[in-house]
Amino acid sequence: MNYAEFLEAVEKRAGMPVTEAANVIRATLTTLTERISGGEARDLATQLPEEFRGYLHKEVDFAEQLDLVEFLNEIRAHAGVDDQRTTDGARAVLITLREAVSADELENLEAELPKDIRQLLYPVGRGVGA
Repeated sequence: MNYAEFLEAVEKRAGMPVTEAANVIRATLTTLTERISGGEARDLATQLPEEFRGYLHKEVDFAEQLDLVEFLNEIRAHAGVDDQRTTDGARAVLITLREAVSADELENLEAELPKDIRQLLYPVGRGVGA
């Protein structure tokens, strides 16, 4: 999936203008990077469009322990959008991310995320592994 396809998918899924979608992508990937190990961030970056790789840069291997509320609060602070736009946008980014990476990479990512954040990877009505 290239940059334009990723951006368009998030824009449509979240129902937001392209500039807002770009901000939410940046904020979500930046916050996700805080939550995963440095190795996983690097692996994920290799499977995403080059334009997003800088958001996944991490100097340390340490992963912050963020629950879903903290995760969304961080995204909201980075993106400057309201609660509903944050939730819709983060879900759209993570669903698109799920489609953009290999099954092995998705499995590795899921292994590093707590269950409450992992649920954003799947549309409403589908559980993890469904």
